[in-house]
Amino acid sequence: MAKRTPPAESRAHVLRVEGEMTIYRAAELKQTLLDAVAAQPVVEVDLSAVSEFDSAGLQLLMLAKRSAQAAQRELRLVGHSPAVLDVIQLFDLAAFFGDPLVVPSAAA
Repeated sequence: MAKRTPPAESRAHVLRVEGEMTIYRAAELKQTLLDAVAAQPVVEVDLSAVSEFDSAGLQLLMLAKRSAQAAQRELRLVGHSPAVLDVIQLFDLAAFFGDPLVVPSAAA
């Protein structure tokens, strides 16, 4: 489920994604993300509660980022769950999103 929460100490609209961000929820999440980007100048997507993340989820985030850029709005990703980190690192797309990632140490 995607929950909208009021911004905490910032002017960003926070959208918290919970559970799977996979092909099985792509249509639902696509509309939620695009609606948020269209309605708000700054959207912060909290990915800390994403349990599963696949290439469809990655494509949704890329679409939302491009839509925000085209509309001269800002989309930020925060709280990357391990599932999200794995896929973003696999495709080497951290720079595309321009958001800081907490990358686990190789010594762990």
